[in-house]
Amino acid sequence: MSIPIVTVTPSAAANAYLKTDTGGGAGSGTGADFGDVLQRAVKGVVDTSHKAENLSAQAIAGAGNITEVVAAVSKAELALQTTATIRDRVVQAYQEIMRMPI
Repeated sequence: MSIPIVTVTPSAAANAYLKTDTGGGAGSGTGADFGDVLQRAVKGVVDTSHKAENLSAQAIAGAGNITEVVAAVSKAELALQTTATIRDRVVQAYQEIMRMPI
């Protein structure tokens, strides 16, 4: 069973963000496109983690391939690191905006 992994590029995130703004003021956009991109990305990270856990459990039981386990755990670790980096950048951007004078 293959679990699809969603990769979010900066241009895809920007395009999704632009789709939410219809130019009619606050609240007039659909608001779902950018949120959907983020939700799919987080779901991909969670699914990757679950796959790594399942493969690890199979290997412990003696039924798994150690190469697949190492690859899955490495992929899950990279996805988690990427998610943490993006979170840190979003928090940093928010703090920067809050420091701006009105």
